[in-house]
This record gives sequence, C-alpha cells and structure tokens, in this order.
Amino acid sequence: MTTKSFPYSAFLRGPSEVLPTLDNADVILERRDDENLILMRAERFQAGMTSLRIAARALAIVARRNSALAEEVLAEELPWLTWLPETERQECVRELLSHLMAGADTGELLPFGRSLTSWRSTAVIWSDPRLADELQGPFPGDGPEVARPKDDS
Repeated sequence: MTTKSFPYSAFLRGPSEVLPTLDNADVILERRDDENLILMRAERFQAGMTSLRIAARALAIVARRNSALAEEVLAEELPWLTWLPETERQECVRELLSHLMAGADTGELLPFGRSLTSWRSTAVIWSDPRLADELQGPFPGDGPEVARPKDDS
C-alpha cells in the first residue's frame, strides 16, 4: 500500500481534499509540533491487524516447536541478533515474540516497538567488546549490598 503525505493544516482547512486519497493510499498528516498522524480505511487497518495476528501466532508456534528455527527466521529479518550472546539472543527472541503476540491480539504494538528498539541498542553495545565489557561493571560508586527490608505485615 502506498502512502501520501499532507500537512496537518491542509486537512484542517479542507478535509474533502485529503479524504479521497484514502481510496488508493493511507494518508500521513505531518504535524510540526507533535508526532505525525496516519489516516487509513478501517478495512485496510483490520486486514493488517488480522495478518499480523496470524503471522505472530504462526511464528510463536514455530518457536515453541523449534526454537532454533524461530531464532533463524528472526535473525534473517533482524541480523543484529548475531551480536547478542547466546543466552540473551534466546531471551530476546522469546520477549519479542511475546510482545508481538500480545500486540497482535490487542492492537497495542508500542511495547513490541519499544522492546525491539531496546534489544537493537543492546545488540549494538555487544558488538563493541570494549563497550560491552565497560558496561558490565563494576561501576565506581557501587556501595555495599543492603539487606532486604523485613516485611512488617
């Protein structure tokens, strides 16, 4: 599907000039002081969410039955996974799949997007052995271990 961009002000001045575009494309309303908005027909949105839900569940089934294959599939799409240590790579795959499935079910994909960004940043750090070693500590200023508070209830 293609997209077409319009200034948000053009939509406010004359929605009838922008809305016909939705017949053939999704519309990005560009705003200067905030995030852009996307307008799309409900049918296209529902088709995308249904497709995502099916793909997420299919990938989750593959991951449960063959975790190595799921990791391979994700690594092909997310080549930076190779920078993660083996244990973190497995944790990343599990977490991303969990967020993807939850997002596909609820329509709330921001947690998946945030997790993806976080894991990508972690992988970039692991790609630099000096930086990865430095960020594993110990850190100056680490104080003594403090005992856990007792439960007063």
